[in-house]
Amino acid sequence: RSGLFNFHGTGDIRELALYFQDTVTKGSWTFNLGIRGDIYRGLTRNVQPQPRVGIAYNLKKTSTVLRVSYARVMETPFNENLVLASSQSPAVEAIFGGTSGPIPAGQRNEFHAGFEQAFGKYLVVDADYLWKYTRNGYDFSDLLNTPVFFPIAWHNSKISGPSARVSIPNIHGLTAYVVLSSPSARFFNPQVGGLGISPGTAIFRIDHDEKFEQTTHLQYQPWKSGPWFGFNWRYDSGLVAGPAPCAGSNTNCAGAVETSNGTQVVDLTGFSADQQLQAGLFCGSTFPTLASPLVFCPSAQYGSTRIQIPAQGTEDDDHNPPRIAARSLFDISVGEDDLFKNRFKGDRYKWSLRFTVINLTNKVALYNFLSTFSGTHFVTPRTETVELGFHF
Repeated sequence: RSGLFNFHGTGDIRELALYFQDTVTKGSWTFNLGIRGDIYRGLTRNVQPQPRVGIAYNLKKTSTVLRVSYARVMETPFNENLVLASSQSPAVEAIFGGTSGPIPAGQRNEFHAGFEQAFGKYLVVDADYLWKYTRNGYDFSDLLNTPVFFPIAWHNSKISGPSARVSIPNIHGLTAYVVLSSPSARFFNPQVGGLGISPGTAIFRIDHDEKFEQTTHLQYQPWKSGPWFGFNWRYDSGLVAGPAPCAGSNTNCAGAVETSNGTQVVDLTGFSADQQLQAGLFCGSTFPTLASPLVFCPSAQYGSTRIQIPAQGTEDDDHNPPRIAARSLFDISVGEDDLFKNRFKGDRYKWSLRFTVINLTNKVALYNFLSTFSGTHFVTPRTETVELGFHF
């Protein structure tokens, strides 16, 4: 039986922020100092002073900048569907299994430490490491893999990881940079607010977590008054996936292992044919179809072309969760920033033209799968774009 779900709820969200900041330079030292105060009056209430401080030291002889910073930040809940997600009415409980009540504001302590190093005129390295410790950490929870989202919060979260940017200034028309990072995003139960289903383990990783990601960009302009050519390479080792079926003996596996005639099998009956196709699941040489989904598969023959599935008995929501398969994506572009320069030389009006191809190889790959926070998404298919611009 189905029908419309009618919900009537109201709520006012008010927030007042006051802040003071200043920058002080003394010799090779630079100090960024500030304090902010927030008064939050939403479905919950909170008042927080939030000091911030940043310190940088410039070693001019070696072209080195060292820096550290700290910020205390109040995190306020997302407003989208906040009233419904905070309601504990019998109707909401009957449809959604109830909520954990209103989401309290979060308190975050954020630290950064990094440096910038120049190597002559040809290379600059900028590296940083961040730590974010949040009490009442929150995110979105999607409804049955649909575009409908509700805010949800857990006891705390820890987000950390290194990042770096290596860049090459313009050398005879060639510019380049590479951006690298390894974000870790761990959340800790219990759920403290909002609407959604929490993973059953004490610690879990959300789909911001990835062991390694990098973007490389190259651009070459042979002549100062000529066209330029661009190339992008994006590599991802794979975000944490949602409840992907796995071969294991613990309860964290979305497809429980059953014994049939002494053979360990993966139970795939909890996943629709469409979901199995999206995940690229297979059983030996057999792939699912919309009319004939996989049902049970011996562990030794089970796998996926789009998800890194943990080996039998090794799945762990914190240390070894299912992840999206690694992928590389390539983009190219060519453009002219002053299309009619010879004809309108000296004129302040300019025309530009650019042609771009995204996902040059038209690779079919998942961005995430059954994410608790955003559902299932594929990467953008090959897309060709022509842009004509007028600048004045």
